[in-house]
Amino acid sequence: MQSEANLEALRKEFRAWLEASAPQGWREACTRQDAFVDTQRDWFRKLAAAGYATPHWPAGWPGGGRSLAEQKVIYEEIARADAPRLILYFVSTYHAAATLLEWGTPEQQAKYLPRILEGEVWCQGFSEPNAGSDLAAVSTRAELRGDKYVINGQKIWSTMAQYADRCLLLTRTDNSGAKQAGQTFLLLDMKSKGVDVRPINQITGDEEFAEVFLDDAEVPVEDRLGAEGEGWAVAQSTLSSERGLTLLELSERLRGGLWRLATAIQKQARSKDQGLLRDFGRLSTKVEACCALADQFLQKRISGQEQVGDASFIKLHYARTLREFVSLGVRVGGLEGQYWDALTYGGGQETGNWMVDFMNSYNWSIAGGSDEIQRNIISERVLGMPREPKGWQL
Repeated sequence: MQSEANLEALRKEFRAWLEASAPQGWREACTRQDAFVDTQRDWFRKLAAAGYATPHWPAGWPGGGRSLAEQKVIYEEIARADAPRLILYFVSTYHAAATLLEWGTPEQQAKYLPRILEGEVWCQGFSEPNAGSDLAAVSTRAELRGDKYVINGQKIWSTMAQYADRCLLLTRTDNSGAKQAGQTFLLLDMKSKGVDVRPINQITGDEEFAEVFLDDAEVPVEDRLGAEGEGWAVAQSTLSSERGLTLLELSERLRGGLWRLATAIQKQARSKDQGLLRDFGRLSTKVEACCALADQFLQKRISGQEQVGDASFIKLHYARTLREFVSLGVRVGGLEGQYWDALTYGGGQETGNWMVDFMNSYNWSIAGGSDEIQRNIISERVLGMPREPKGWQL
């Protein structure tokens, strides 16, 4: 168990480092996506050089070997300082790293993990137009020809794929048995011939996601993770890699964003609006509950008491609280608050740019598992309710 004194020493050390090193005015500077990407690259290099970018990696890797309690301190302080989230490197440092560490050969680990620390960007090629929450329905085809897989198909909602160097690619190599049994996991070079990336223009004007079209793209056999047909099992390691600390950081950022709401209420001269103040107080309580749930979840993980469904509670509560947060922001901002003259890329969902925040907030009803999926997990795996009959619908 990490001593409180050591954790407090780490907090003071990292807080001082952030005060000296965190980018200033980054929200105002990131009104273009290229500026946002440049900020992300610079910020990652700083964090990596100081040993703070990958505290969740195993000991032996730069900055790795931190306990969960120490990681919690680092993420709390990043949120408190309102430093940028590493959106561009999230798949690289979590999904890719965790999957390589669990399934990669020593040669694959030695090849790719140092590249991630040097700033290589990875994306995730899981979802398809007809395979979103149901990844078992993946149909992108990979055919083994000699020592290479030839891939044809389409992926969608790949975060920052237009900037990615590599892709974690879930493909289908067999249609003869169970859908999960016919999947194979590949590491795709995004600069390969036959890879076409098309950014998706969102309602806010942002292009955080992209479609990836694969037309006879090739992946060498040595860039397969696990055996052929083990892709489903490998993908489960990928999907489970980010839960916990991400939820903690997002909740802390929501808490830090309350001051923007309070400032907006004062700016609009509505500090005596009893109905508005009552709703702000209720929201503040829900935000604190969200942080408490995230903290409790992490403590259970630290003590080895985490249970199936624990993450679903906090994920569902966070998504609902976030929507209430930004809805109140739109209400406080009035007609003027529904207009914005610049989009802040990578700002999160609690920036004070209320209408953009409101539209972005609905991402979290889907991202990381939709609200409906979370409710199913809670009802079936936690409460022990019967599973939904096949073919049943309203």
